[in-house]
Amino acid sequence: MNQQRIGPIIRMLAVLLFALLTVSQAVIANGRVDEATLSTVAMSADRFGNLRTLHIAVDGDVLVAEGFNGASANGSTNVKSASKTLLAAVVGAAIERGVLDGVEERVVDALPDVVPSDADPLLEDLMVEHLLSMQAGLERTSGENYGAWVASPDWVQAALSRPMEGRPGGRMRYSTGNSHLLSAILQRRTGEASYVLANRWFGPAGISVDHWMDDPQGIAFGGNQVSMRPEALLALGELYRRDGLTPDGERLLPPGWVEASWELRGRSRWTNDGYGYGWFIRDFAGIEGYYGWGFGGQMLYVLPELGATVVMTSDPNQPSGRTGYRDELHGFIEELVEALHRDPAD
Repeated sequence: MNQQRIGPIIRMLAVLLFALLTVSQAVIANGRVDEATLSTVAMSADRFGNLRTLHIAVDGDVLVAEGFNGASANGSTNVKSASKTLLAAVVGAAIERGVLDGVEERVVDALPDVVPSDADPLLEDLMVEHLLSMQAGLERTSGENYGAWVASPDWVQAALSRPMEGRPGGRMRYSTGNSHLLSAILQRRTGEASYVLANRWFGPAGISVDHWMDDPQGIAFGGNQVSMRPEALLALGELYRRDGLTPDGERLLPPGWVEASWELRGRSRWTNDGYGYGWFIRDFAGIEGYYGWGFGGQMLYVLPELGATVVMTSDPNQPSGRTGYRDELHGFIEELVEALHRDPAD
């Protein structure tokens, strides 16, 4: 072949290869996504000054992986209370492996030596499922009670010693102490911290934890102070979107666990969004979605109808609830829903 013709052909092939490797700019998942529209919506996220990263996957393909405001697209970040969603998954994996008998296990049986001697009789009815759904009935350790709780010498005992404000299975009372009790149960049953279990059990799904804070007794903090890379958090959402299976078909969560986790069990008194096992539930532009939320705007969204999973991480030191920032991120997801609904032929 003529040398003058070989050079341009090689350059053309290099350009094509680069385009294939840059999935966030050049992939259309199964013909579902309008590339230009998705790119426009994704890049519009730069209007959020607190935003650090944005990852979007559709049908298992990562189409967007971007950093904002000087952040690396895959830098590890403290996902705050989004770790409650991860911990709920670890509980599910423990049930799949026979470490826990099921969500009906009683807390007083799992942690008998921590139960207060003068415990309210209602504590006898407290089960694992009530901790998962934030329906423990115990006074909250979050909000105005959080500081005193984490300053206590024994977080597990302090959480279980809160007065009963309602019956287990009743009104939702969002409380980090509930998640911490789950972590304590897992560590008591296995002899290993929740982050060790998460990294081992979920490794095949691409889920990993970089750092997890311990309480004064060395128990992994059940609902806060967990650092992960955005792509690992995205992999958690993908595990749920695939109904507890890895991309290779290995089952990590029990059959029916995802459906049970996304079943409405209570509602937040602040947002009126629903809550299941570690997941909030709400409508996004006519599509039912599920999300984990951490302080500052650490967000994990799954939109099963669209085959989409989204992770957004933000400045972990700035509030997102009372400032309206969390709701702005919800609004962005609605824009994304409309983009994914758009017919590429339009």
